[in-house]
Amino acid sequence: MEKLEKQIQAHGREQVVEKVAYIWFNRFCALRFMDVNRYTRIGVVSPAEGQFQPEILAEAKMGHIDEGMVDELVRQQIFALLDGKTPSQDPQAEAYRLLVVAICNYWHGSMPFMFERIADYTELLMPDDLLSGNSILAYTREAMTPDVCEDVEVIGWLYQFYISEKKDEVFEGLKKSRKITPENIPAATQLFTPHWIVRYLVENSLGRLWMLNRPDSRLVEQMDYYIKPEQPESDFLRISSPEEIK
Repeated sequence: MEKLEKQIQAHGREQVVEKVAYIWFNRFCALRFMDVNRYTRIGVVSPAEGQFQPEILAEAKMGHIDEGMVDELVRQQIFALLDGKTPSQDPQAEAYRLLVVAICNYWHGSMPFMFERIADYTELLMPDDLLSGNSILAYTREAMTPDVCEDVEVIGWLYQFYISEKKDEVFEGLKKSRKITPENIPAATQLFTPHWIVRYLVENSLGRLWMLNRPDSRLVEQMDYYIKPEQPESDFLRISSPEEIK
């Protein structure tokens, strides 16, 4: 609670709420994508075939928790909740929260950009009711079907929709001569760029430079969005290897 109070004092309640809400939204989307594509050994937010609860919780109820992903102290806390040794109004929900936090911290080691180590107040503000049919996890699974999760761009599109109302609000304020505050800059500038646009930009900048230096290169066969110059060019950077491009 003390860390949460300090964050609110430093950044304001609205900013803290918005930050933590997005952290969990982002993580749940990433975990669902990972579950569907079997990057996770066991479903963290997804149930097994024919089941309703997340697979990782169902396994924990049968006494199975991956020791490599969940440390011993947390494992004992989870088993104590599920066995009724630790009093709780909703032991399964509490146990599942502990599992989610442990898994997020585990993935921090290999993907710190996506799974920042969870601070105390971030865990405290994890959404409630994660196991019901009306929870954010249920809606995430409903939106992120296996077909949709075939393309990693789904995470970018979800971010785009997540931020859309805030972005519209910021731009509406500009029409009324309201300046963009530092807190609102991400909503106005951090927009998802579709894969084809990224390829178009790269192929017609770096790809173009490479083809000017290597006109016989077969790289052009892989550049679907490359536009060949209509006129010969002579004024360009001379390079002999990709490492020379700065």
